[in-house]
Amino acid sequence: MCRAIKTLHNFAPPASDDEIRASALQFVRKISGFTRPSKANEAAFNHAVDEVAHVAHHLLADLVSNAPPRDRAIEAAKAKARSAHRYRASA
Repeated sequence: MCRAIKTLHNFAPPASDDEIRASALQFVRKISGFTRPSKANEAAFNHAVDEVAHVAHHLLADLVSNAPPRDRAIEAAKAKARSAHRYRASA
């Protein structure tokens, strides 16, 4: 999976519209192969981002979890520690 696409389910506070849109953009970039589409493909690309974001909103609203919501700060610290370990190991 693309590392730029983050898990958005079961966080406190819930994922924002901007976070969902950013994940949708990364998804469409990944499957289309475009970082920035040409003018000829721009409308289709933007429509796909809008549709994926819309579906993601519905998905996140409908998902249920028995686990307590995760804390964003704690998860970010864990990711930073994993990253530091990964890059320290490869250096």
